[in-house]
Amino acid sequence: MNKFLKYILFPTAAVFLFVFSCKDKNSSVEHLDGIVQGKIDILVDETFLPIIADQVQVFENVYDAKITLLPKSENEALVALSQGKAKVIVLSRKLNVAEEVMFKNRKLIPKVTEIGKDAIALIKSKSDNDTLVNLQDVLNFMKGEKNGIKGLVFDNPNSSTIRYFNTLAGLKETSKVGIFSFGTNNEVIKYVSENKGMIGIVGMNWLTQPTQIMQDYVNKVAVLSVKSNSNEYVYPSQDNIAMNKYPLARDLYIINCQGYEGLGIGFSSFVAGERGQRIILKSGLLPIRLPGRKIVTRKNI
Repeated sequence: MNKFLKYILFPTAAVFLFVFSCKDKNSSVEHLDGIVQGKIDILVDETFLPIIADQVQVFENVYDAKITLLPKSENEALVALSQGKAKVIVLSRKLNVAEEVMFKNRKLIPKVTEIGKDAIALIKSKSDNDTLVNLQDVLNFMKGEKNGIKGLVFDNPNSSTIRYFNTLAGLKETSKVGIFSFGTNNEVIKYVSENKGMIGIVGMNWLTQPTQIMQDYVNKVAVLSVKSNSNEYVYPSQDNIAMNKYPLARDLYIINCQGYEGLGIGFSSFVAGERGQRIILKSGLLPIRLPGRKIVTRKNI
C-alpha cells in the first residue's frame, strides 16, 4: 500500500477547524439538526451506494443521528438539489459553471468535499472466457460501429455511468442500438451473469461489497481488464487507480447545500476524516488520503 503515501492525512483538529469555520453567521433560523445530531435525507448516486451505506452505518453508531440514503440517478439528484428538494447529495462530479451560478444567485455557496475515487467496471459472464476489452471498441460500438461486442448494459438511462461514457465517446445522447439499461447495478450484474456476450457497466463497489443475495451472481461474472491509450490491459485494482493507470476511475464528492452547520457538514467531515477514509480503503476503493497507522515496537518478544 506504499503507493498511497502521496496522500497526507489531515489531522483531526483540521477537520473540526473546517467544520466550525463554515458557520453561517447571518443565519438566525433554528435548525432541527446539528453537526452530529438530528435527521437528514441524503441523495446518493446509486452507482456507489454500498460504500456510502457503510459510512452511514458507522456514523449512526457513533453519533445521535439518523441519515436516510435515497439512491437516485445523477440527473435525478441534481434536479432535486436545484429545486431545493435535497440539501446534500453524493456524486461522481463537481457542480458545473451553470449550476454554481444558480446557487450563487441564491446567495448560497455549496460546500464540496472530495472523499475518494471510484472505478467503473466492465463485466462479462465467466462463460465467455474473456477478461480483456479495448476501451476504444466500446466507444466505437456506442457510436454505432459493429464489432465483436454483442451489447452494452448500463444501470439507468440517467445515470452517471452513461453520462461518463457518452462524454468519452463524444455523444450528446445514447444510441438505441445495442445499448440497454435497467434500474440498478444489481440488475445489470444479474443480467450479464445469465447472458453470454453482453458487457455490463457498473460501479466497482457493487462487486467488492455484494449483498448475500447477489454474491452468487457476482461469482458468475468476470471483471475485465481495460486497454486505453497504451498496449497494457489494466485491472481496476486499488493500486492501479492510485497510480492513475486504470482509465475509468473517477472522483467522488459530497455536495452540501444546507447553508448552515448541519448534519451535512458533520457527515462530510466524518467521511473525509481518518475513520471514513479507512472504511473506503477497506472497501476496495481509493481514499482521497491514506489513513494513519500506529506501529508499536518491542525490544523483547
